[in-house]
Formats: sequence, C-alpha cells, structure tokens
Amino acid sequence: MLPIKDLESVTGYIRGGCSPIGMKKQFPTFIADVAESQERILISAGKRGFQVGLNPQALAEVIQVQFVSISRTM
Repeated sequence: MLPIKDLESVTGYIRGGCSPIGMKKQFPTFIADVAESQERILISAGKRGFQVGLNPQALAEVIQVQFVSISRTM
C-alpha cells in the first residue's frame, strides 16, 4: 500500500479517484482471493463516490490481477 501523502506524486491520481481500470502507469493489482468466487464485485470507477460492479474474472481478463490470500484465520 502506498502512503496517502505519496499517492498523487507517484500515481498521478487523487485520493478516491484510484481504480485498477485505466491506470496511467501499470501497478500490480491484488484482490482478495475470496472475491474470485463471487459473481460480481465492486471496484472504484475512477471518480470519488463512483463504483462499478463487474465479474472478477472479467476484470482479470482486462487488467493484470493477482487473486491472493490477504487475510488469515485466527
């Protein structure tokens, strides 16, 4: 995760306007592996307050996504 203070200078995006779709630079995109089995997930649409719902497999076909385990059971 990128510190908020570095967000705009590194990515060119403002807070709340970051989306894995249409990045100006290709950054690694990681999504929780539990999302992979869902019919639809919500992601940022690139503008603060806007989301888009789509199939996670369709997203993976458009951008380079890695579904990874990001949580652990206690």
